[in-house]
Amino acid sequence: MNTIQVVAAVISHNNKILITQRGYGDFKGKWEFPGGKIEPDEIPQEALIREIKEELLVTIRIIDYIATIDYDYPKFHLSMQCFLCQILNGNLTLTEHTSYDWKAPFHLDNIDWLPADRLLIPYLQNML
Repeated sequence: MNTIQVVAAVISHNNKILITQRGYGDFKGKWEFPGGKIEPDEIPQEALIREIKEELLVTIRIIDYIATIDYDYPKFHLSMQCFLCQILNGNLTLTEHTSYDWKAPFHLDNIDWLPADRLLIPYLQNML
């Protein structure tokens, strides 16, 4: 099975976490942590900074590594490296998502998540 390497940003502000609603593809309408694919010439942190600038038009600072989530979708294996981040500058503007929200960690359970992103929730509830 083909493995896709991606990164995800857990952007924290005022004890809440940014979640985004996917605006395209098979999982359109489901919620996720923003991020994307790692290009062949990038390290994960560079990929995450680039992806967030492209998707949300903000610059982030990576604070810490959280976890790597591995999940088998029907057509591929996803390996998602997740990092705790803060917005340094810019105005949050969606370029690929249809919506966003700020949620407290204990309000993350009853959301229609992408399957891999759902696996990150216990880490966040124990961490924040």
